[in-house]
Amino acid sequence: MSADRLSAALERIAPSRTTAMTDRAIALRAEGRDIISLSVGEPDFATPPHVVAAAKAALDAGDTKYTAVGGTARLKTAAALHFARDLGIVAPPSQITVSAGGKQAIFHALLATLDPGDEVLIPSPWWVSYPEIVRFAGAVVFALPTDAAGGFRITAAELEAAITPNTRWLLLNSPGNPTGATYPADELRALGEVLLRHPRVLVMSDDIYAPLRYGAGAHATLAVECPALADRVLTISGVSKSHAMTGFRIGVATGPEWLIAAMERLQSHSSGNACSISQAAAAAAFEGPQDFLRDWRERFRARRDMVVSAINAIPGLSTPVPDGAFYCMVDAAPLMARFGDDETLALHLLDHGVAVVSASSFGGRNGFRISFAADEARLAEALRRIEKAVS
Repeated sequence: MSADRLSAALERIAPSRTTAMTDRAIALRAEGRDIISLSVGEPDFATPPHVVAAAKAALDAGDTKYTAVGGTARLKTAAALHFARDLGIVAPPSQITVSAGGKQAIFHALLATLDPGDEVLIPSPWWVSYPEIVRFAGAVVFALPTDAAGGFRITAAELEAAITPNTRWLLLNSPGNPTGATYPADELRALGEVLLRHPRVLVMSDDIYAPLRYGAGAHATLAVECPALADRVLTISGVSKSHAMTGFRIGVATGPEWLIAAMERLQSHSSGNACSISQAAAAAAFEGPQDFLRDWRERFRARRDMVVSAINAIPGLSTPVPDGAFYCMVDAAPLMARFGDDETLALHLLDHGVAVVSASSFGGRNGFRISFAADEARLAEALRRIEKAVS
């Protein structure tokens, strides 16, 4: 079968450029090259022992059969505990669904609600899959550009100016990938005031990095700060980033019952239930001790400070201090006269043994994203290589 038999929907999207860079780094390592990957958003810490033990116990108990499409009762109850404890959202199990990773929940929510011609507002730089999922659904991506000077956050005035009669969704990611930007409560309330005037607009609040914040105070999320919007806010979370469980592929989401039911209706035909063993592990992750996160946050904070200090000391490069997650968005605009574009710069850094992802992969420009979810020694060596590569 030739490529001309591919669907129009598939032709509208491009492969993930973050995974493409990671795959390229893996291939170069297989050829014997010493490549330090700062391209993947994956904690390098081991999955907590009590989570691994729960997965083993589930296997020993024979929990290897189908579950309910939207997740086991135990995991939905554990997810409700997580949403209440960590995000301040009180939701019954009927308003919670379990998917094979947060990405699947996002995919199902958008495919279940978008029609051709609908518009989706996405602040940029954005996570690479947001616009591609929107395009796959046949809807229109409307970028809301942000920059370091504005904290990589949109304002209420910018949101108001962007909404049209065709606007169907606003996608918010806090803390954000690729910038690490976090929306404070007062700014979320200001956005909420705008959204109240536009009842057709749904909001996706992707809070997958909420446990990895470095500022004082509790995490702020739209469903809590603007309760009048709760019937049209979908909040995404999971265990991949907070509990180093990327391979388990478990995401959880909470929102209005009509939307949760629609997502599960689609999931019943796309994948059925998420892995039963992974669900048992995720339940243990939410139910079990969370104190290890304090150490992880401090380790990430130290790595963040190392990266920010080193990057800002390199002529031609700069980066703000991210509030959360484990990414730095590096501005390399002064180097573009030399390299032409940030894709060329990213390939140049790869030639020097460091894999990063260009800013243009995220809807940005003239820079690259660093993931500091890497061992401190390797991170320090990668920073030395970057300095040498651009000097």
